[in-house]
Amino acid sequence: MINRALDDWYQYINKRPALAVVYSVLWVVLVCGLAFFWHLGSIGLIDETEPLFAEASRQMIVRNDWITPFFNDETRFDKPALVYWFQAIGYLIIGVNEWAVRIPSAVAAMATIGLSFYTLQWYFLKRDALEGVKLPTRRWFIPSLAAAMMAFNTSMLVWGRTGVSDMLLTGCIASSLLCFFLGYAKQQEGEASSGWYFAFYVLVAGAILTKGPIGIVLPGLVIAAFLFYLGNFFEVLREIRLIPGLLIIFGLSAPWYMLVIWRNNDYIDSFFGYHNVERFTDVVNGHQAPWFFYFLVVLLGFAPYSVYLPSAMLNLKFWQRENWRHKPRVEQLSLFAFMWFLCVFGFFTIAVTKLPSYVLPLMPACAILVGILWADVLTKSPTPGFRFSAWVNIIFVSACSVALFYVPKLLGYDPAAPNIAQTIQQSDITVVSGIIWLVCAIVLAFLVLKKYWVALIGINLIAFALFLVFALTPALFVLDGERQLPLRKLSAVAVQNIQPQEELIMVGFKKPTVAFYTQRHVNYIRTNEAASQYILNKTAKNTSSSVLVLTQPKKFLEMGLQPTDYKVLGDSGAYQLARVAKKPGF
Repeated sequence: MINRALDDWYQYINKRPALAVVYSVLWVVLVCGLAFFWHLGSIGLIDETEPLFAEASRQMIVRNDWITPFFNDETRFDKPALVYWFQAIGYLIIGVNEWAVRIPSAVAAMATIGLSFYTLQWYFLKRDALEGVKLPTRRWFIPSLAAAMMAFNTSMLVWGRTGVSDMLLTGCIASSLLCFFLGYAKQQEGEASSGWYFAFYVLVAGAILTKGPIGIVLPGLVIAAFLFYLGNFFEVLREIRLIPGLLIIFGLSAPWYMLVIWRNNDYIDSFFGYHNVERFTDVVNGHQAPWFFYFLVVLLGFAPYSVYLPSAMLNLKFWQRENWRHKPRVEQLSLFAFMWFLCVFGFFTIAVTKLPSYVLPLMPACAILVGILWADVLTKSPTPGFRFSAWVNIIFVSACSVALFYVPKLLGYDPAAPNIAQTIQQSDITVVSGIIWLVCAIVLAFLVLKKYWVALIGINLIAFALFLVFALTPALFVLDGERQLPLRKLSAVAVQNIQPQEELIMVGFKKPTVAFYTQRHVNYIRTNEAASQYILNKTAKNTSSSVLVLTQPKKFLEMGLQPTDYKVLGDSGAYQLARVAKKPGF
């Protein structure tokens, strides 16, 4: 019944090109709108990383310096300039707010999903022609599924809604790889390919301007592995006009690097040395993890569809090299996605510094692989591996359901939000989450027993969409209210009360959101002893007779201050803002 309804609908739109275009656009807008734009600016910036980008972008406008990024009056060489430029342009258009900070990430995610939809739709159109069949359901249903899987997974959701560089990098890398494949396949089909190759080079330049050398290393590694496996490396190298392409890449990306190096003598050591070479060869900022770390990241980050990845990869029979070498280029998309996954996963597994966001660029490849697996489910009998994956899907979703019921008990103490566990428990968010995935597991079990294989992925997607609407989004508001809202409130109090020449200092922790929301320099002091000495010296030498101190209430006593030495201006959550007066002999 479900299959017949799908067939009728897709046959209907397949005969109406205008309707097909409208459907494609509306579907991408719908899934991306819900996943990335819904309530995008409704919560404040999240410490620690997001406000570093947001404030550095604001400083570009304040300083009228679009070359050297600054945060809190210090150069910030962690990332190149492209994400700062986009955020700063957002500020100029819609003002300095959370929307402007996050829109570059959301747009990058949406563009990647839109191009993936187009690539898969074109791929199945050509497969229909090669196989001499007309399967409109496969042509439209699978790209729709893949687009939804790409949007409705934890990794893409988190980084697509966060104002940092990771999703922009993923958008540039994933889109560049898709453009390369489209050019590569269209060349054999006799269609125009030069425009796709040009777009590939431009997007690689964008990736380099987003995060440095990794922007060319990853696409180059994926394409080289793919072409060497097929044995046509040098043939395609001539076809893509590599030398002019490299000139495009470096012509677009090199000028900013030359300018920033010219202005800042320490840029090469800081960015290329510390943030690139050392991150690959050594542990940076304590971000170390065991060798199997990214297996867990992919399992949970692409959940619940990740359980089908092994079956999708085995279904390719990638070991049959001769078979792949003789396939038309357009039919090599699944092998290309496999190489894409393998190279990104392997590269960062070898790297010593490990973070969950590093493997974000492979998530589109995961969706393509699972989508193509589902195309075979539509037209063939499921393999034993697929049937096994379906049962694993049920077990995995059931385990997630049980775990979610116990989340409040699993949360440890957080000094920045001491009441968070109690608040989450009172909100019933975890109960709603557990029920959603429990119902999902029951429905999946029914479908497996009835052998309704096609509907399995749809139920996972519906469950995730419900989870997003009724659990994840409310949880974000709870977390924001407990962790970030107090800092925003006290930032507003600081702006209202700060006097000329008075300094704002933060003791015991570093919360960059305060610098963004106060739009002032914040002096971060780690220890109580250093803060005590600094306050005395600063007030003794400064024209102001006091400083504003933002810290936890207990730290005033730990700094040797008595209640008569300071005036509390605001108290919110785990923090307190006070004016500390100069006290001789303190």
